[in-house]
Amino acid sequence: MELLGLYLSVPFCRSKCTYCNFASGVYPANYHERYVARLEDDLRAIRSRARTWDATLPAAVDSIYLGGGTPTLLSPALLRRLFIALRREFAILPTAEITVECAPGQIPPGALDSLVECGVNRVSFGVQSFIDSEARLTGRLHTRAIALEDIRRVQAAGIRDVSVDLIAGLPGQTLDSWFESLAILADSGVDHASVYMLEVDDDSRLGRELLVNGGRYHAHDVPADDLIAELYTEAIPFLAGHGLAQYEISNFARPGNESLHNLKYWRRDPYLGFGLDAHSMLRARSGDALRFATIDDLDGYLAAPSWPDSARPLSREEALEEAWFLGLRLNEGVSLAALREEFSAPAIRDCLDTVQDLESDGLLAFSDGDRVALTPRGRLLSNEVFARFLAEPALV
Repeated sequence: MELLGLYLSVPFCRSKCTYCNFASGVYPANYHERYVARLEDDLRAIRSRARTWDATLPAAVDSIYLGGGTPTLLSPALLRRLFIALRREFAILPTAEITVECAPGQIPPGALDSLVECGVNRVSFGVQSFIDSEARLTGRLHTRAIALEDIRRVQAAGIRDVSVDLIAGLPGQTLDSWFESLAILADSGVDHASVYMLEVDDDSRLGRELLVNGGRYHAHDVPADDLIAELYTEAIPFLAGHGLAQYEISNFARPGNESLHNLKYWRRDPYLGFGLDAHSMLRARSGDALRFATIDDLDGYLAAPSWPDSARPLSREEALEEAWFLGLRLNEGVSLAALREEFSAPAIRDCLDTVQDLESDGLLAFSDGDRVALTPRGRLLSNEVFARFLAEPALV
């Protein structure tokens, strides 16, 4: 039985990080109730809209993810309203993974009580660095002590599944300070970690400053690309040595603690995204993938009609490209047999020259005769690998 994942974007922040280009920001509190009311409308309308798209909507939900932004900036009453609406509109399995992203220092006691009451069983902390000076330079409001205390508070409240995000490449970061952050993460006892290499976008304050070599946001303190790559590379064996094995380019977990929700993205399972700049993927009754998204302007989103008029079906070529570049993110790689079954043997045969070229370059490797996966070097150069699978020959 196919199961559905739900993502809810909550775009409200107490402050905007210098490197962030997400559709989130600092908004007056009077937006909160209007936003939740809009989410409730979208939840009520999605089944009707899915029928107009001729899309199948799985009957049961096994993962919910509240991201942002900082969802805990919503009042406890608004958080409860959201979960009441979710349970009214969807059959949520008792075993469902329910994740909320949290910023250290921004979980009031009432918010934590509400998370527990609403059935949240997983929290993802955007720590980014346990080094106070590094956090401060990027606009983070927490200290190491605050982050560790919040991890303890969440665990003590009964939410045992905790993830921590770190970023390799923050201004002022060194190899020594990076190992210090990794060691603190490992000692915290969390069961999941995400490690991202800093990708500075031109739409972020830090990105714009890098273009002009400014100093306000400490662009001159961003480590060189070679050092950022070294930080990421060193994290993999370090975390593995502390029981957190890499299972995806940026994600590490103890056995059984992989993010069920995020696995849906990489395995191309159906999910619905609600709220600002939220993306979705469903299957049409024909079996084709349907993708659609909401706009990324908050006032425009609140004023727009509920849901787009149409969902865009992916061509077979686009779907195959996705199967490669999403599946290859996982350490397990992709199964050639599964690809042949979905897309035809001739279509996959047309891709094998690319696979063999990348294998010769040391970026891909075969395992068990059927699976293809990125090598450690391939994970470091993954964007280069993925680009090679775009615009493959037409499918048969």
